[in-house]
Amino acid sequence: MKRFFGILLAIVCAATAANAQKVSGDKVPAPVKTSFAKLHHGTKVTWEMEKKDYEAGFIAAGKETSEVYSAIGKLLETEVEIKSAELPSAVLAKLKGMKIAEAAKITKSDGTVNYEAEVKGKDLIFDAKGNLVKL
Repeated sequence: MKRFFGILLAIVCAATAANAQKVSGDKVPAPVKTSFAKLHHGTKVTWEMEKKDYEAGFIAAGKETSEVYSAIGKLLETEVEIKSAELPSAVLAKLKGMKIAEAAKITKSDGTVNYEAEVKGKDLIFDAKGNLVKL
């Protein structure tokens, strides 16, 4: 039984590592770095691979921020940390009585805005009306 759980843990860790892997700046394509630099010149950044896209992590206006770019440098989405109290009231109503560990506002390149709330170790994604978009 212990062996089974050890194997299961190894699989989960490998899958997690495959979803978001740190990448050194010299491995990030030039179009991605150029797009980021145009928006955030001189900003200290860390890079991760998010499936086939590149995620830039940095601090903007004192808040943890991340942006996801395609390999050709197109900005796909921006995620900014917010206080849980800043979530829309419709989202807070859905989460009433639950402890929210972290919250973020996600803006897609098409202007769509969603909100992320981490509850019980899971990231829940809602639209502004409180509808669950993704578990």
